[in-house]
Amino acid sequence: MSGIGVDKKVRFGKPIIKGTRVTVDEIMGALSSGMSFEEIENEYKIKRTDILAVLKYATELISEERIGIISVSQ
Repeated sequence: MSGIGVDKKVRFGKPIIKGTRVTVDEIMGALSSGMSFEEIENEYKIKRTDILAVLKYATELISEERIGIISVSQ
């Protein structure tokens, strides 16, 4: 079962792929460095659905982010 979970006893409570010790930020870093899905699957011993779960998790976090303007210089 793919998905993202948090367990304060695993990787200091960072979001991880359920059933692994692989963190969301590790996979995002691998993707941003240009690794292919196949390379990530082999390197981290995870499935394509795990990578997609990471992307979905990151997308949901970003979509809820609110940016407010504190002051404007003229």
